[in-house]
Amino acid sequence: MTLRTAASNRFHPSPLPEREGTIARPAFITLAATLLLALPVAAQATEFHVALSGRDTNPGTLAAPFRTIQHAANLAQPGDTITVHKGVYRERIAPPRGGQSDQTRIVYQAAPGEKVEIKGSEVVKNWVKVQGDVWKTTLPNSYFGRFNPYRDLIHGDWFNPKGRKHHTGAVYLNGQWLAEAARLGDVMKPAGDTGLWFAQVNHSHTTIWAQFKGVAPNEELVEINVRRTVFYPEKTGINYITVRGFILRDAATNWAPPTAEQVGLIGTHWSKGWIIENNVISYSVCSGISLGKYGDPWDNTSADTAEGYVKTIQRALRKGWNKETIGHHIVRNNTISHCEQAGIVGSLGAIFSVISGNTIHDIHVRQLFSGAEMAGIKLHAAIDVVIRHNHIYRTCRGLWLDWMAQGTRVSQNLFHENLGEDIFVEVDHGPFLVDNNLLLSNVSLLDMSEGGAYAHNLITGKIVSRPELSRSTPYHRAHSTEVAGLTNIHGGDDRFCNNIFVGRGGHSSRGLFVYDAREFPLQAGGNVYFNGARPYAKEANDAVEEGVDPKITLIEKGHSVYVHFDMDAAAQKAKTELVTTALLGKARVPGLGYENPDGSPLLIDTDYFGRLRSGTQPTPGPFEHPGAGPTTLKVW
Repeated sequence: MTLRTAASNRFHPSPLPEREGTIARPAFITLAATLLLALPVAAQATEFHVALSGRDTNPGTLAAPFRTIQHAANLAQPGDTITVHKGVYRERIAPPRGGQSDQTRIVYQAAPGEKVEIKGSEVVKNWVKVQGDVWKTTLPNSYFGRFNPYRDLIHGDWFNPKGRKHHTGAVYLNGQWLAEAARLGDVMKPAGDTGLWFAQVNHSHTTIWAQFKGVAPNEELVEINVRRTVFYPEKTGINYITVRGFILRDAATNWAPPTAEQVGLIGTHWSKGWIIENNVISYSVCSGISLGKYGDPWDNTSADTAEGYVKTIQRALRKGWNKETIGHHIVRNNTISHCEQAGIVGSLGAIFSVISGNTIHDIHVRQLFSGAEMAGIKLHAAIDVVIRHNHIYRTCRGLWLDWMAQGTRVSQNLFHENLGEDIFVEVDHGPFLVDNNLLLSNVSLLDMSEGGAYAHNLITGKIVSRPELSRSTPYHRAHSTEVAGLTNIHGGDDRFCNNIFVGRGGHSSRGLFVYDAREFPLQAGGNVYFNGARPYAKEANDAVEEGVDPKITLIEKGHSVYVHFDMDAAAQKAKTELVTTALLGKARVPGLGYENPDGSPLLIDTDYFGRLRSGTQPTPGPFEHPGAGPTTLKVW
């Protein structure tokens, strides 16, 4: 395959206070604990146990466990493990220290085979009926300690409240949250399918009115938010933490813009080397997992401008934003849902990380507020980040790579039913790679970047291409946070190799023709266009099957997802080559090649399932040799 081009290929931290009492933050540390903290790391690692039947005065053994996770966290040293046994723990864990290396990390884990929930909410039982389905509860402000989410307003750079106030509080009925009303009068109306709540806070008390349609709340499980986070360090630089196997939910998180401290239900808080795995994370008012930046006096002072974020990057570099000290996280095999900003969010702090095997769904589905930071995954500066084999659906936007996606690889992911784009690449200069993905929503790609390489994807939605000449954004030295320069986006300079595009019949809006007018040309070849999808004007070695409809159908059965299609032999008509570093060349602006995070050459020699591809003429699309005729494949 020859990739034809018409031009030369020149290449402040907030204290995050907790609710007192049940929060399990000890008011003092015993003399024994103080002496333990002063000792060097023991050669023999310790396993602390936590159980609802325990006491924090116990030694923390399996036979005599602690009662609270935070007490164990206060004692744990590098190399130690904290095992939590079954039950519901209502506390916020703020680990005071982390491990020293990948080999001597501090591990927080649910006991194998046991259901362990950690919640930022508390149960409320003193509801009094007002009228119809409307009930109210009145609580002393002292109930919330130093943080009252019913006084705490959602705010921040690039946040759009849609003309009303929103709080970080929430009310849950049997695990499902109600929606905050704009005014008390709305709650007094007959309840709809989604119940409403409203709160007022005076100098001494907090009153909450809520609709509980057809039920008596004191006989059900009703919870309210009381903690800003569930697992989040107060200090930065708490490195090498593992969090494994928990159900984490109900957090009063605030808006997490790229120019401020980004607090999630669980978050790394500007650290290195975390592993967040096999958890169920849900019901965060804004964001689920945060891999984001620290806070400083300039939080939320950018006036929503690109210039403000450039200054944020400059300050971060002075604060140690580099490969040695930040990022390198692993986020894998989690289920993340019901967050109204992002499932995973991260500005600057996600560098050199791997995000894999996660299911992310129902993100920003209520749409009570809006803003510019909402997606299943929303990352700024995804430098050398690998986003692989995730299932992202029913979100406002699947994946948003905003600024500085360089060395990023998006591979083997399943996107569908996303209201916006499956993938949005905004003001990135490349090189970055998108390969072996299923992009099945109505809009597959919004491209406001340059230097992207797209290979072996199945693309059934629209592609939107736009230049962005009003903002100058950074590009970097290879595999580094060091800024090499800033420039704007003219559009083009992308590579599209061995993809399958499916139109909707007739003069379809699908395909690569949208790049025909871009200033810099594409390199394109080996692509197949079905059912009216249209190729790039200067493309070589493509195959156009205008009258062939492969009938792409997504089938969900329980927790499994299948894709059905009938491509017959048409997909074999394009002339393809194995996609390599040499084939892709160099991205125009940074002058860098497409390669692995360790600098080794790139070779796309496996498909969506990890099966080996033909070395001479690989099959277009994400599946290598799927077979002729009607075919159904399990894709999740």
